[in-house]
Amino acid sequence: MITGASASSAVPWQKDFQPAVTSVMEDVHEFHDLLLVIITLITVFVLALLLYTMWKFSAKRNPVPSKTTHHATLEMAWTIVPVIILVVIAVPSFKLLYKADVLPKVDMTIKAIGNQWNWGYEYPDHGNFSFVANMIGESDLKQWAKENKIKNPKRLLETDAEVVVPVNTNVRVQVTSNDVLHAWAVPAFGVKIDAVPGRLNQTWFNVKKMGIYFGQCSELCGQNHGFMPIKVRVVSKSEFANWVTAQRAAAGLEPLKQKRREVAKLNNSPR
Repeated sequence: MITGASASSAVPWQKDFQPAVTSVMEDVHEFHDLLLVIITLITVFVLALLLYTMWKFSAKRNPVPSKTTHHATLEMAWTIVPVIILVVIAVPSFKLLYKADVLPKVDMTIKAIGNQWNWGYEYPDHGNFSFVANMIGESDLKQWAKENKIKNPKRLLETDAEVVVPVNTNVRVQVTSNDVLHAWAVPAFGVKIDAVPGRLNQTWFNVKKMGIYFGQCSELCGQNHGFMPIKVRVVSKSEFANWVTAQRAAAGLEPLKQKRREVAKLNNSPR
């Protein structure tokens, strides 16, 4: 069994994001913190202004209401200041959107296919072997955990097969659906992308830390929408190579090194 260094999933009473393990999610954390500061300052300012106005312009202190109709300087200020605030928000927002949307040079590709109600996966760069990952039901969870020597299984998150990727690797995920709208989402990666029938969307991630990371379908897709977990195991590159070899053997495919030698031989042969 391939072992991981940590596990990331939602926990009871969690009030913040899951720990970030990709550069995109780290930027999401930073952007969230920036917005939190801005929103807090605006809220405090508006509340203070409201309280001051209630006190300063009460009927008791102003028996004769003011007849002021406009104030050019004030009107310019409350137009210019919000524009500056929006620019401060927009610059890091666009940078983050670009980083998440534009793929860097990818090292490998996997394909995620949404079904009612499970996820199918293909590894086109490694012989195109495939498998389907179904949730381990509550009635089977204890027995499954015992057989697989897992001490603290995650309720409604464990699957009978898992996505395995190497650490520190640019992984492209191509996402589609066989039936209705789904969404492939792993919070610790900062990834959420729609699975649309007849369309191939794509995203990417590069995980910095080995471990097990959980996600879920994040698009309402039917009565069992809540039972489509995603489990990704991030391992060392040598462990990943061993896992690929085992998967190819189980699928009846040639060993990857042998296949590559045959392809190279064909490419070098005279035509």
